[in-house]
Amino acid sequence: MLCFAWLICTVHCLMSANLGLPNMNNVECGNANTVATEDAISIHDFSEKILEQAVHFHVMKMKGGFFLWIGTSPHLSNLAVAMSSKYDSMPLSTLILGDPSDTSANSLSQRLAKKTKKQVFVSYNLPTAEANITLLVENRIKKEMELFPDKF
Repeated sequence: MLCFAWLICTVHCLMSANLGLPNMNNVECGNANTVATEDAISIHDFSEKILEQAVHFHVMKMKGGFFLWIGTSPHLSNLAVAMSSKYDSMPLSTLILGDPSDTSANSLSQRLAKKTKKQVFVSYNLPTAEANITLLVENRIKKEMELFPDKF
C-alpha cells in the first residue's frame, strides 16, 4: 500500500536539511514510469515554540495515511505505526523502531489514527521527562489539522 521509500526520503531530508525543513511539495513515490496523482506524497512543515523550545513538525501525506515527524533536532530515534481495525474501536499500533519503554510515538499514532481513520506513522523525538510537552504538542497538531485538513 505505502512504499518504503518515504522512510528513506524522510531520513535523508531531515539529516541533510539541518532542520531548514525542505520544501518538497508533491514529491512522488511509485513506479518511475507511471505515477498517478493520488500516489504523490505531499509535504507540510510547521514549527512552534513550546515550553521555551522550538519544536518542528514534518508531515508527509500519502495515499491512505500520513507520516508525522516531531522533534527539535534532525534525527529519527523512534517510529510507530497505527491503523484502524474493524475488530476493535481502538486502532492497532506497533513500534517499528526505537526504545519499547518509550510509548510516546505509539500512543500518539493511535490517537491520530482514531481521529483521522487513516494509517498513521509517528516519529516522536522529544524528551518525555515533561508530561506537559506531550499534551501541548498534541494540541498543536490538532490545531494544524483544523487549519489545514488537506495536509493530513
